[in-house]
Amino acid sequence: MSRYSSGNRAGAVIAIVADVMALILGLWILMYLLDANRANELVQFVHNLANWLAGWSRDLFTFDEAWARVVAGYGLAAVVYLFVGHAIAGRMTRH
Repeated sequence: MSRYSSGNRAGAVIAIVADVMALILGLWILMYLLDANRANELVQFVHNLANWLAGWSRDLFTFDEAWARVVAGYGLAAVVYLFVGHAIAGRMTRH
């Protein structure tokens, strides 16, 4: 039996969308840390999506190290999307 089996599929959809958004952001952080080839089309695609998703938090922090700025900026967006998405999904399934 699904966690969202109360007849409200919207909560499940919101949670899945939040998970996918966080996954994209996490994937970009991993690609950045592993120095993925920026000329690769998949890397460019993930980077462009992550930039769009983290537009509000991307340059929020001013650490000296570039890797720390990437992890903090994109990581913050991922955590916020997960927290807010699952909080909304949880409230929707309770009503």
